Amino acid sequence: MQIAVPKEIKNHEYRVALTPTGARELVGRGHTVTVQAGAGEGAGFADAAYEAAGARLEADVAKVWDAAELILKVKEPQAEEVARLKTGQTLFTYLHLAAEASLTRGLMESGATCIAYETVTDRQGGLPLLAPMSTVAGRMAIQAGAHSLEKAQGGSGVLLPGVPGVAPAKVAVIGGGVVGENAARMALGLGAEVTVLDKSIPRLETLDDRYQGRMKTVFSTADAIDEAVRECDLIVGAVLIPGAAAPKLITREMLAEMKPGSVLVDVAIDQGGCFETSRATTHTDPTYIVDGVVHYCVANMPGAVARTSTQALTNATMPFVTALADKGWKQALADDAHFAAGLNVHEGQVTYKAVAEAFGLEYVEPAKLLK
Repeated sequence: MQIAVPKEIKNHEYRVALTPTGARELVGRGHTVTVQAGAGEGAGFADAAYEAAGARLEADVAKVWDAAELILKVKEPQAEEVARLKTGQTLFTYLHLAAEASLTRGLMESGATCIAYETVTDRQGGLPLLAPMSTVAGRMAIQAGAHSLEKAQGGSGVLLPGVPGVAPAKVAVIGGGVVGENAARMALGLGAEVTVLDKSIPRLETLDDRYQGRMKTVFSTADAIDEAVRECDLIVGAVLIPGAAAPKLITREMLAEMKPGSVLVDVAIDQGGCFETSRATTHTDPTYIVDGVVHYCVANMPGAVARTSTQALTNATMPFVTALADKGWKQALADDAHFAAGLNVHEGQVTYKAVAEAFGLEYVEPAKLLK
């Protein structure tokens, strides 16, 4: 199969969808891998390493895309990339379509088969290709939040762990999944006072047991969120409804109850954000202030730690990439119902229910296409 790895073009996105090690694996299985020149440099992988692995280097981006049967990316295709897609090609990347109407329609019009990392499932009900980046984003959320609390960044001037004689900052994490646990773990390790809110009692029990009561666990209700808004210095939004738009849990009106200089970090921004006042930002200009509250809403947080993120991501994606390359998309998905859950768009049809519902589009069950 002809496999292409283009260079990511989203603002400050330094990750790459395939390491030289992965390229060697695919070439060894008889596939042709074309890597756009410079695609791996941001993550510390030189062009020479891809060449040594047997991959072809191509400087012309048009040629990278045009000859490909399978295109591997990290972030959702930007407008100029969507325009390069065509019928017969398979795109495998993060898509987050439920928050992007124009991208959804663009992918439908392209005629391509589009498989999303973030909706592939596993036997335990988890999201194995989202989990590694959720781990990175959760941990980065506290770094970003702590920095945003500094007075020079518009924050309240509070040090997350405090110092002897001065109380630590109060941190609330809304959502106790992979992002939430990793954010809470980081905040706890830095010495903050941490509360995790979630609607799953079993999940709260797990966190309480795992951290021996060192973080507070609270069942998530409107009242509980109101209390967090009034008391906390930093709130991390870590809610996830797989493949669907995130619910808005903190409204514009609620910001008036927050301490001046408090910080909101919205890790759910890829899915539209879980705060009403959230809008996607970039690493170039990561924060903005609404009603005295600092908002950090970078949509590709793990891109800032590209080396770690690329290695973690490709460790998870490689079994799926080899299945696509060896079998083709149709057989690979037919053989694995959990992989089939990643199919979002195929030749103009929306094949993920939450995306279809978000935009009032017709939904086609993937199983019908895999017969």
